[in-house]
Amino acid sequence: MAAEIVNPRSDSNTGQDGGAEPLDSFDPAFALHRGGKMAVQATVPIRDKDDLSLAYTPGVAKVCSAIAEQPDLVHDYTWKSSVVAVVTDGTAVLGLGDIGPEASLPVMEGKAILFKQFGGVDAVPLALACTDVDEIIETVVRLAPSFGGVNLEDISAPRCFEIERRLQERLDIPVFHDDQHGTAVVTLAALRNAARLSGRSIGDLRAVISGAGAAGVAIAKMLVEAGIGDVAVADRKGVVSADRDDLTSVKREVAGFTNKAGLTGSLEDALAGADVFIGVSGGTVAESAVASMAKGAFVFAMANPDPEVHPDVAHKYAAVVATGRSDFPNQINNVLAFPGIFAGALQVRASRITEGMKIAAAEALAAVVGDDLAADYVIPSPFDERVAPAVTAAVAAAARAEGVARR
Repeated sequence: MAAEIVNPRSDSNTGQDGGAEPLDSFDPAFALHRGGKMAVQATVPIRDKDDLSLAYTPGVAKVCSAIAEQPDLVHDYTWKSSVVAVVTDGTAVLGLGDIGPEASLPVMEGKAILFKQFGGVDAVPLALACTDVDEIIETVVRLAPSFGGVNLEDISAPRCFEIERRLQERLDIPVFHDDQHGTAVVTLAALRNAARLSGRSIGDLRAVISGAGAAGVAIAKMLVEAGIGDVAVADRKGVVSADRDDLTSVKREVAGFTNKAGLTGSLEDALAGADVFIGVSGGTVAESAVASMAKGAFVFAMANPDPEVHPDVAHKYAAVVATGRSDFPNQINNVLAFPGIFAGALQVRASRITEGMKIAAAEALAAVVGDDLAADYVIPSPFDERVAPAVTAAVAAAARAEGVARR
């Protein structure tokens, strides 16, 4: 029998009918989320009237006037240069789909505390009550003066591609869709180390990606940028290839820079002889298809909670297995990337996050593993304290090298 849902913020131990218990009385997830997972905390004391006169009126007027005369001073005398907006419309939340802005807030709060915990970056969750592309863009543009960067989160494809592109065109601060690029960065890092473990390079590999959504497209782009031997992307109808007449504009673009081998047919057809499987779509891949891959293959089955290929099956045929789950080795977790990427970009006041900065992040992340490289350790743990500083430094250096740093 399903439990009756009552307001989890209620302080009462019973529902309105006197019989239902609040959800957090039997579920620790609700207990942890009661009242939210974050709060605003002052960084300066307000102990007496002198403190008050400096933090607010009249002292604040001097700072405001200085910024009005020299707008760049906003980075030095406000929190702008160290805070990110985490923006969603609630249309593609984790494995839950289109659940709306209010229901997305626990995830956005979670993202914000991960920014702080793993990158020292303050973040503010903003769940928008609109799904129209133009309305989202205009809303974020109007909010942008308060922030040093924008992290787009859980916005459904293909809208997410246009939203990110157009926002970056209009704003002079980094705009980063983590569902795309965070996943791609961590995947590339793990793949580099898997290749190194087997005595190969990225250029020696042929990969097949299951899923042509936000993550699949971004991974394909990054693997091509990194010099992959070949990569094919498959959606529900099979390999994304130029001969198909049912492709969206995004998938037509993908067909133009992937699949040099000219593969057609199903995902399973493409996996025959492939060196790498990357799953970001859900569904299940037949064991026979995994068995048809090249000897010493890599299987990165990242759907949650059910990987496209269960690790027990993948280990029968693959040299390296990775998932998106924390209860198996080699977790491909975005938290390895986005806190350090934003920390590095904010550190140098970058105007955008370039492909070079993302590849630098992947290389730094891969390098953390170092001589400890093993089949069950091709990517570090999010709790490895070396991760964020390494990624931050690499991204900041790449921003300077690519001319997008402003300090």
